Amino acid sequence: MEKIKFTLDGVAREAAKGTTILAAAKQAGKFIPTFCHLKELKPFSSCFVCVVEVKGRANLVPSCSTALADGMEIVTEGERIDQARRTCVELLLSDHEGDCLGPCMVACPAGIDIPGFIYHIAQGDDRAAHELIHHNMPLPGILGRVCTRPCEDACRRQLVEKDLAICHLKRFAADQVAASGDEYVPACAPDTGKRVAIVGAGPAGLTAAYYLQILGHACTVYDMHEKSGGMTRYGIPSYRLPRDVIERETDTIAQLGASFRYGVRMGKDVQLAELQQQYDAVFLATGAQKAKAMRVDGEDIDGVMSGIGFLEMVSRDETHRTGDVVMVVGGGNTAIDAARTALRCGAKEVSILYRRTRAEMPALAIEIDAADEEGVNIDILAAPVKIERGADGRLHVTCIRMELGEPDASGRRRPVPKPNSEHVRVVDVAISAIGQDVDASVLTGLTLTRWDSIDADLHTGETNLPGVFAGGDCVTGADIAVTAVGAGRRAAIAIDQYLNGLKVVGDVVKYNHFMGELKDVDRKSVEGFAPTPRVPMGELSAATRTRSFDEVEVGFTVEEARAEARRCMECGCRDAHECRLRTYASAFGAQQHRYTGVKRTFDRDVSHDAVVYEAHKCIQCGICVRTADELLHTASMGFTDRGIASRVKPAMARPLGDIDDTGIDQMVDNCPVGALTHKADSVPTLPSRFVRPTPRGK
Repeated sequence: MEKIKFTLDGVAREAAKGTTILAAAKQAGKFIPTFCHLKELKPFSSCFVCVVEVKGRANLVPSCSTALADGMEIVTEGERIDQARRTCVELLLSDHEGDCLGPCMVACPAGIDIPGFIYHIAQGDDRAAHELIHHNMPLPGILGRVCTRPCEDACRRQLVEKDLAICHLKRFAADQVAASGDEYVPACAPDTGKRVAIVGAGPAGLTAAYYLQILGHACTVYDMHEKSGGMTRYGIPSYRLPRDVIERETDTIAQLGASFRYGVRMGKDVQLAELQQQYDAVFLATGAQKAKAMRVDGEDIDGVMSGIGFLEMVSRDETHRTGDVVMVVGGGNTAIDAARTALRCGAKEVSILYRRTRAEMPALAIEIDAADEEGVNIDILAAPVKIERGADGRLHVTCIRMELGEPDASGRRRPVPKPNSEHVRVVDVAISAIGQDVDASVLTGLTLTRWDSIDADLHTGETNLPGVFAGGDCVTGADIAVTAVGAGRRAAIAIDQYLNGLKVVGDVVKYNHFMGELKDVDRKSVEGFAPTPRVPMGELSAATRTRSFDEVEVGFTVEEARAEARRCMECGCRDAHECRLRTYASAFGAQQHRYTGVKRTFDRDVSHDAVVYEAHKCIQCGICVRTADELLHTASMGFTDRGIASRVKPAMARPLGDIDDTGIDQMVDNCPVGALTHKADSVPTLPSRFVRPTPRGK
């Protein structure tokens, strides 16, 4: 057999005459990406992702169809080649319609595998659901009760009737495992000998400790309070989050080997420099626990307190009794919690003053509705301007009416005082709940932002001090708990890299194709889903629940959870982890919207008994057409039209279920992007770097 001599990336080689560059590269262990090539099929050269440089040729050439020539000098890697491949991928992305991951997962700051865990619940495997949640988030009992549910806001089920009760289902899985008496405690890697100090036992700190312990690093968690939970314990009342749930999930982290030291204040009982000397790494998760001032005269007199101060006091002593008349200033969840808590502390009249309208209140709508039901008076377009102690010993609060003007930097219309609208209200207690700030003044040596939060990389948590990482509210400012959990997990990955002497790059983020916000999504994507009412969460009656701190929401029954889980449409791609388009987009840093213009629309064919054809995902590689023609000797698939209108369709543009389906499984297996998939395949669950093969018993 005649041999051809050539060089590949500077190395002299030889191969049989007629060998293509792609085949020769593969023989040499060099990877060249391609969509349209399959060794059993004739070269097609449609995608051009496999291009390489050949010395003496002005243009790049497709390696799949270019045969070796004697003396050929080939280069398979380089900036020019990468740019060409990136361009090819981005052109394909511009005409690709579909989601890699479900929109709920994209919206979740912790990246929880939502379709995956809900699928397990629908199948009756609550423990599998619980364990899958732990791949990305170790506090499902806590967040299943208090999360503000950005995932539900993004749920595509809203295009049919109402979003899925994702948060309630997360709580259900956690509660079912807890009730079984066999709590999930994952196995840990062998002890690395590395020690990590974590400052703050809130969501970010607990999450970092959980994953670092699994990775084999010994964690000591410091907190200024006497118990764990941070703001979830001291800023959220127990009628929303029972304290035994916090204890249960903290205990799991302790069982992994983490130790906890309570009542330790940074800057007073311990200094950051001491922790740097004693530990191999430090993670700061101190939260945002400094109440914002109202900036009104008299806010420092007795009887005026902050929302978080009031909630913390009651968290320690739920027998506390407040005055008969209570005023709460603010419109967020803390304001709602303070108002509802005041009722449970014996207040006879509770009002919330908010300077904008109800539509602008940042609190969850369901929490606002709950306050309404319990008798809280929500007084909109009103704000305090002065507080005085009256001769009667009570607080006399001068308030003013507001009206909405032009939008401010937040996008909300700015509240403007109405002239001559001052009036006085007499109350026993005034509670300011207008937000929290970060107090990082005791963390000497750290670079801070102009908002006095810690200046840290949002992806890795790195600060200006080597080995010191930070995440959660102390970096972002006051935010939701699930965002802090995501920060804790990302920091654990980065800290693990640091402790192992690796380059700190944080968690690898793969490319995610996204069909868009609800308003942009083609309604055809939800065709075939029959309207099914959302299962309501059972609650204690409004008439009785303010008499105690018993949990208001009673949780789903097994039957309710199964019914609600079955409403999930399993958004996301069945081929998400195998799709070459996603893999190459990640590798080349491709962008979805680099090129715009006319593109294909949503087109799903479910007429076949076993296979789904989603033409909106097709990249015109022609592998299914050529497989049918060259290997199966059928004409079941073909190209229609020309140019930009060209599409791959079943023969004669018939439904997929009407064609000769000889070898259709082979066509499915050969499809590089998941345009052809098996109906029996579910959306694949996310793998986890933290899961160990053998669970450790209690």
